[in-house]
Amino acid sequence: MLPSPPDVAGSRRRRRGRAGRGDWRVTGAGEQGGGQAPAQVRPAEHGTAQQDGDEGGEPTLRRRLLAKTKAGRLAAFGRDHPMASTNDDVRKPPDGDNHPGEYLRMDLDHDACSRAIELHDARFDGRFFTAVKTTGTYCRPACPARTPRSENVTFYPTAAAAQEAGFRPCLRCRPETAPDTGAWRGTSSTVSRALALIELGALDEGSVDALAGRLGLGERQLRRLCRQHLGASPVAVAQTRRVLLAKQLIHETFLPMTEIAFAAGFGSIRRFNETFLALFGRAPCALRRGSGPEISANPGGDISLLLRYQPPYDWPGMLAFLRLRAIPGIERVVESCYSRTIQLEGLQGIVSIRPAEDNALRARIRFPKLSALPVIIARLRRVFDLAADPLPISAHLAKDPALAPLVATRPGLRVPGAWDGFELAIRAVLGQQITVPAAVRLAGRLVARHGEPLAEPDRDLTHVFLRPEALALADLTTLGMPRSRAATLSAVAAAIVADPDLFSVSRGLDEAIQQLQSIRGVGEWTAHYIALRQLREPDAFPAADVGLMRALADLEGRRRSSRELVGRADQWRPWRAYAAQHLWASL
Repeated sequence: MLPSPPDVAGSRRRRRGRAGRGDWRVTGAGEQGGGQAPAQVRPAEHGTAQQDGDEGGEPTLRRRLLAKTKAGRLAAFGRDHPMASTNDDVRKPPDGDNHPGEYLRMDLDHDACSRAIELHDARFDGRFFTAVKTTGTYCRPACPARTPRSENVTFYPTAAAAQEAGFRPCLRCRPETAPDTGAWRGTSSTVSRALALIELGALDEGSVDALAGRLGLGERQLRRLCRQHLGASPVAVAQTRRVLLAKQLIHETFLPMTEIAFAAGFGSIRRFNETFLALFGRAPCALRRGSGPEISANPGGDISLLLRYQPPYDWPGMLAFLRLRAIPGIERVVESCYSRTIQLEGLQGIVSIRPAEDNALRARIRFPKLSALPVIIARLRRVFDLAADPLPISAHLAKDPALAPLVATRPGLRVPGAWDGFELAIRAVLGQQITVPAAVRLAGRLVARHGEPLAEPDRDLTHVFLRPEALALADLTTLGMPRSRAATLSAVAAAIVADPDLFSVSRGLDEAIQQLQSIRGVGEWTAHYIALRQLREPDAFPAADVGLMRALADLEGRRRSSRELVGRADQWRPWRAYAAQHLWASL
């Protein structure tokens, strides 16, 4: 029998009191009749096997004791480890009660996770990571290596948590190839938005304080939330992503190490080499398998790599959605490949995506600035909704008898995202009260007249989308649309010029909808559509959409008003966006 999924929803650890209280944690979830027995909560006995590792090469408990002094921190963790700093000279030192690896929210159920790794169950890939105390490595649940003894492992919700605790990535199962479907997802919308901003480069040049400000939080509150839900600090999350991307490029490309360092987001070659020496005890070049010659990216920065996901994935459905809405000159869908032009920091490029083997998409990225690669990858993952976990979403929506046949037909349906928020907002405004093909024609006309020509066209990919500053000054009366709609386009452009973060993921759904609706001509339908595709809000729902009303009427035999549709959709929460996508796909 396959193991039950780890119970991560209700298990909480209380912070250790200053008076020496024991930690409270979840234990003993066994199987009864195919299900998971209720968890028992009891205080842990310090010094037992449930304590984070006192076995292996360099005991974690010993490292914690050493870390109480400045010299001990350097000896235990290495100069470059986040815990090596004593924080004696900072204004806001981190909470002293928390050390790397001790996260407050969840203890992944040890028995359930152990059963998953014993069976090398790929269904849990990306949901948690297994840290092996005797080897000092952390692995994916489906790691092909021999299963370690239960008392020699600790489970972490994220790779960053395991790495901050002092473990290094396994060289056999390559944790960097795991899909980004951590079990913590959905537990905190604030942490989800913070992680999205980190993926988009918020900490590459900015500070944690600035990131917290964008989220409307204090710095300490953000650190506490990340520790609670991710098991790691924001800085550790960003650093781990750089390391794992560099490791993926080492294994999947023949780029020179210098180019890999900058492509992964490292600020210098020295920092790149020191990080890998500290983690793996060897130079980065020693991790590369195979003896092929190094192949430098051409001046256009041509790189190919895999973007992995949790199966199933409805690629035909994704491609059909994008094909119907492809803007001429900007996007192209040929056979099973989607291509589009991009522009970042004034530089132009082209990306192409096609399906690959082993639950992945193959991305070919041509962009002249290698250091932009992490941001491009993050955007592509959002466009193709690669972080979604389709099984629980499908199980929830299938409880509705009307949606159950649609879910059975497309079990891996994703919600297509958008490459750029401004571009999507203009698309949405152009699509107000007209058909999708008519909106596409208007968008193509707009790009042809006011878009920026591509320096090196690729057949029918000839332009990049126009910038907000250009649209705000453009004369739109000649495009063949109502004056009110042209005024809305100008208002959207002016709003993004005034607030560059208007379409960022730093706001919650209600706040984002309210702010978008403050723009002249942007109604509830347009605001929810932008939230659904650009802000990646899984519960966004454009109830006034005629297509949704018609699709549900075809299923139930009667037409509902938008207000009735909102009430009908309550049982689909918190996945209303996926319900909407199923209804659109059924037309």
